[in-house]
Amino acid sequence: MILQYLTSEFENEVNNTRKLLQAVPENDLGYKPSDISWTMGELAQHIATIYHWYHGTLTQDVYDITADQLERGDTNDIQATLALFERNVEKARTALASLTEEKLADNWTMKAGEKVLLGPIPRGLVTRGFLFNHIYHHRGELIVYLRATGNKVPGLYGPTYEESRKS
Repeated sequence: MILQYLTSEFENEVNNTRKLLQAVPENDLGYKPSDISWTMGELAQHIATIYHWYHGTLTQDVYDITADQLERGDTNDIQATLALFERNVEKARTALASLTEEKLADNWTMKAGEKVLLGPIPRGLVTRGFLFNHIYHHRGELIVYLRATGNKVPGLYGPTYEESRKS
């Protein structure tokens, strides 16, 4: 039953992420709010890349992120980022479909070579915390970037403030 809820949430939130990435204008991809921040293009690509991590997280008990072949594109091309997002969503969807309720309880570990970065923790917790919530966190950042540059933010959970003010 939990897996059914996770799958449903995944599909709903993929649509929200897609709407948000589609709202990123090409001319603002270089914007960054501070010297230590990513550019809007880098942030958008990071969001698209998180969906790649679903495969390693959901199909491997120990995921070595340094051994994974992450696809990256031009962070100054939002269409390339959207295409990367769609490819990674398909991989994530396949990985999610391979899960069982029992596998959600299995321990999972993330490593960078020999260094343990996360875990061991139950895969169900890492699915929510590392995958789902990680995307939501960065989507919130991207919304701030969009607003700071005067761009329209799409309603993800109903109308935005601006949309609700229209008469």
